[in-house]
Amino acid sequence: MTAGASSAAAPDGTLPKTYDPAATEARWQAAWEEAGAFHPDPNAPGEPFSVVIPPPNVTGSLHMGHGFETALIDTIVRFQRLQGRNVLCLPGTDHASIAVQTLLEKQIKAEGGSKDDLGRDAFLERAWAWKGESGGTIVGQLRRLGYSVDWRRERFTLDPGLSAAVVEAFVRLHEQGLIYRGEYLVNWCPASGSAVSDLEVEMKEMEGHLWHFRYPLSGGPAADGTDHLVVATTRPETLLGDTGVAVHPSDPRYAALVGQTITLPLVGRQIPIVADEHVDPAFGTGCVKVTPAHDPNDFAIGSRHGLPLITVMAKDGSMNAAAGRFAGLDRFEARKAVVAAMEAEGFLVKVEPHRHSVPFSDRGKVPVEPLLSTQWFARAEPLAARCREALDGGAPRFVPERWEKVYRDWLTDIRDWCISRQLWWGHRIPAWFVVSETGGVITEATPYVVARDAAEAAAKAEAQFVDVQLEQDPDVLDTWFSSGLWPFSTLGWPEAEAADLARWYPTSVLVTGFDIIFFWVARMTMLAGAMQPAGAGKAWMPFADVMIHGLVRDENNRKMSKSAGNGIDPLPLIERYGADALRFALVREVAGAGQDIRLDYDRSDGSSATVEAARNFANKLWNATRFALMNLGGETPASLGAPDPAHLQLADRWILSRLERVKRETAERYASYGLGEAAKGLYEFAWNEVCDWTIELLKRRLNPRPAAEGEPLSPEALADQRVARQVLAKVLAELLVLLHPLMPHLSEELWHGLTGAPAGTFLALQPWPAAEEAALDEGLEASFGELIEAIRVVRNLRAVAGLKPSQGAPVLFITGRDALAAVLREGTSDITTLTRAESVMVLDPAAAAARPAARALAAVSGELQVLLPLEGLVDLDALRARLEKDIAKATKEIGGLAGRLANPNFAGKAPPEVVAECQANLAEAEAQAALARQRLADLG
Repeated sequence: MTAGASSAAAPDGTLPKTYDPAATEARWQAAWEEAGAFHPDPNAPGEPFSVVIPPPNVTGSLHMGHGFETALIDTIVRFQRLQGRNVLCLPGTDHASIAVQTLLEKQIKAEGGSKDDLGRDAFLERAWAWKGESGGTIVGQLRRLGYSVDWRRERFTLDPGLSAAVVEAFVRLHEQGLIYRGEYLVNWCPASGSAVSDLEVEMKEMEGHLWHFRYPLSGGPAADGTDHLVVATTRPETLLGDTGVAVHPSDPRYAALVGQTITLPLVGRQIPIVADEHVDPAFGTGCVKVTPAHDPNDFAIGSRHGLPLITVMAKDGSMNAAAGRFAGLDRFEARKAVVAAMEAEGFLVKVEPHRHSVPFSDRGKVPVEPLLSTQWFARAEPLAARCREALDGGAPRFVPERWEKVYRDWLTDIRDWCISRQLWWGHRIPAWFVVSETGGVITEATPYVVARDAAEAAAKAEAQFVDVQLEQDPDVLDTWFSSGLWPFSTLGWPEAEAADLARWYPTSVLVTGFDIIFFWVARMTMLAGAMQPAGAGKAWMPFADVMIHGLVRDENNRKMSKSAGNGIDPLPLIERYGADALRFALVREVAGAGQDIRLDYDRSDGSSATVEAARNFANKLWNATRFALMNLGGETPASLGAPDPAHLQLADRWILSRLERVKRETAERYASYGLGEAAKGLYEFAWNEVCDWTIELLKRRLNPRPAAEGEPLSPEALADQRVARQVLAKVLAELLVLLHPLMPHLSEELWHGLTGAPAGTFLALQPWPAAEEAALDEGLEASFGELIEAIRVVRNLRAVAGLKPSQGAPVLFITGRDALAAVLREGTSDITTLTRAESVMVLDPAAAAARPAARALAAVSGELQVLLPLEGLVDLDALRARLEKDIAKATKEIGGLAGRLANPNFAGKAPPEVVAECQANLAEAEAQAALARQRLADLG
């Protein structure tokens, strides 16, 4: 396939009978990419508009969340191109430190080795080889969705340019005093062997136990005879590191004991009893064991009371030497052993079942262990303060607005950010330890320098020390640190002369899920505030708008997850229905920005009624365009030209007014991120007003018949035929532009077939249809809508009467509204064509009353009465018998439903939705019976 790809239309201009989404989508994806259609020039004209896509993990494969987010982003950027903006949509992937390292370590373990056997350099070589072979899978999958990104600018967070940006950011933050190294209690994941942030911890409700232990007073019984305290814990293994017991200051039970000591069972260490406001006197016994090195709340209590920190657990989750006789046991085996020892020595009081929340590592999938560790931290409060100030000024703007509060809450009372991870795959921390000062090894006392490279580190160290020997910190940075720089590192920062940065930063909009507002959104704004990437005098906020979307839920309205096994792979749906159908279905389901969507899915056969409906819509558009190509006489919208307003018929003026209104509404909805509303509006307009009504109304005029067989068409008929062709061509051509952001491949294919555009020309790069305010006629739209409803009523009456499709019948309209009467009279030819009317008469009520009564079926629509006289057309006795049968059937149904509702056992005990359905069915049956009685009465 070459950049010169064109439509699959045949040489005679006709389209194949059947739409083939797979071939169509592959053809245009290749053509766009090879032509560089989405590779913008920073020096090109047009107001800049930019989006950097949320980088999926390089380990990942496409899931429905990617499909949903891709559809939203691509709809936005394609619309902005049609608006004439210079659009950059930049793709990329994230290196996913923990996920990749875990995957590779499992591979190596299965081979009988370990990463330590390989060594760091060999391990990283293997990681890069894996990335080259398998890591780009998701990129190919994203292409299948028709993402109009600039693949020539694709980025990876470990690319040289982005890696340089990470180093520069770290150095600058350190120079600003915003990065420091210190010992702190962190969430430790024994499975991955790394610290994880608070936000990488998932709380899970677990069935566990609450063990009550007796801690004896060291000095013997108190004055009231108390000789021990009872503490309750869910983690008995940590008591080996207890350095205190805390009670509430106002708890009278223990007021006299504060300041005394207890003797820690199994260990023999004397530890103090302290009073602290954190203790809840109503929980358990009101006494809390304090293990400052193994619990964040205890760490805070210990800090307030100067309690020592004793770590009794190693980083692999086993007990260390400080655990005494329990050293070497896994933490959960140690738990059992400690409980058994406490029971054996008489310290176990009781055990209670206890359901509680347990923190799990989101990556390692094991319970995290709070451990003291020396790590690198970013001071979060100064970074967050800049963002709060910007938010007060309205930057960024959240859509929907309610998510602004969530963002602000995250930026308030924020804890310092642990940014180091004990991994090899990732951005190595740009700090070098002067190990020559500590005997060649890294210790807590080893001095260090932060630098951009080894040479700069050596120069800095040699300015302070002699006989310098350096060793770079083995740890890497938290993945969110590098992805926090994504909006500007991808555009060339920190290069001062980066053309992309100057042109497209700050970016225009960020589209992301609500679940990573702090993980990613806040991190990006905080780091941008510190780096000021746009330079002096320009806005530093990395994006003007933040569009928050919800989650895709399964057919049972459950959140999709790997653990639940209810995820939906979009690729089979794309294979079955096409990418455009999936995209349209997902966007159309959006009730509002930020709300979850439900996607029905039949797991037995992989079908989806929602996506199938979108595929049916694609077929409808295909057939409509195919019809047009067979009826435009080989001409195109350009060669036909614009229709002359002076020669437009009523239906022409109506559809052109509707087209103009839909153009305006759709542009407003796209621009304000009302993408679901745009999709719904275009669906209704295209299916109902264009395909079902306009094409049907135009058929007669597109294929006029001469006055007599063998005679040529009259000049009037030829002129009207051309007007009909002009209207049809214009409506379809502009509709395809409006639909392009949602269904890019199909619209590109049909637009090329319709317009005959030359190879290398793309609908994706055309301008949005020009506004034609003169075409708008709100009154005509309303009146013609009533005409359409009148046609529906006539068709319904014909069906009730049992008239054959070819059988003509007179139609009588009665209305006292002059404007409606005028539209009905002007539209008589359309009414006649679409209702097989033998004659059409429009009367006011007075004139109708003066006419002799006739047997007819009647119906009312608004201010219009519709009569279908039936004398001589049908067997009236048979029709009466059929209506009487319908009344009897409805009456029986009414009796049954009313009886159910009158039964207290049903009305009071059945589920509310079942009762509501019964009430709705009763109302429908009563309406049908009333209508049948009225029609029977009309027949006399």
